[in-house]
Amino acid sequence: MAFRVLEIQPTPNPNAAKFILDRQIAQQPTSFLNAASAAGHSLASRLFAVSGVTSVLLLGDFVTVNKSPDAKWDDVVSGVQAALRAEN
Repeated sequence: MAFRVLEIQPTPNPNAAKFILDRQIAQQPTSFLNAASAAGHSLASRLFAVSGVTSVLLLGDFVTVNKSPDAKWDDVVSGVQAALRAEN
């Protein structure tokens, strides 16, 4: 089932953003430090398919995404929202 982003919050890290979702995504912290670690996890793999995404954390009702310093937030945000809206 698709997730809807309710809010996007900045973090102290200028290359990370917290995407607050409409429901829980993971009960335990689930970190993916690179695309290879996301193999076999459909949502994390879709997030890494977004150009510029370098790591992903799933926990509770949010996803924290880190991007490469040269990636533009507008592009990353639209890609992450599309990945979250896709059916799991």
